[in-house]
Amino acid sequence: MPAPNFMEIALDEARAAAARGEVPVGCVGVRDGEVIARTGNRTLADKDPTAHAEMLAIRAAASALGSERLTGCDVYVTLEPCAMCAAAMSFARIRRLYFGAADPKGGAVENGGRFFAQATCHHRPEVYSGISESESATLLREFFAARR
Repeated sequence: MPAPNFMEIALDEARAAAARGEVPVGCVGVRDGEVIARTGNRTLADKDPTAHAEMLAIRAAASALGSERLTGCDVYVTLEPCAMCAAAMSFARIRRLYFGAADPKGGAVENGGRFFAQATCHHRPEVYSGISESESATLLREFFAARR
């Protein structure tokens, strides 16, 4: 059986978020090749500004594993994380971050404040960008175009 395409699962979660009227960002938490969390943005539904897909996935993964430390876990997300989400990944000790589209306005990994490059950052995951970048960016572009 072929290995699962974790970014495709994240894209499915982003599509589901868009269908609910949320900004289409999806995230998957993986440990030992198994999905332990999969979520999409829920800021509107939860009336919670912290309900980004990454935050929800980190919370779900921590609950599933019974630990606030997600050592050995990887995160796949369709959009470059913001500062809040990057900080949560650092605090959770995420091993690897894979993301799709860059976010020049709100991203904090390769854009903006570059959280993991700060001297005060205690844990830096390995970062791999541009994974399914075109599909991720298209979802976002189409979502916002429909609202203008």
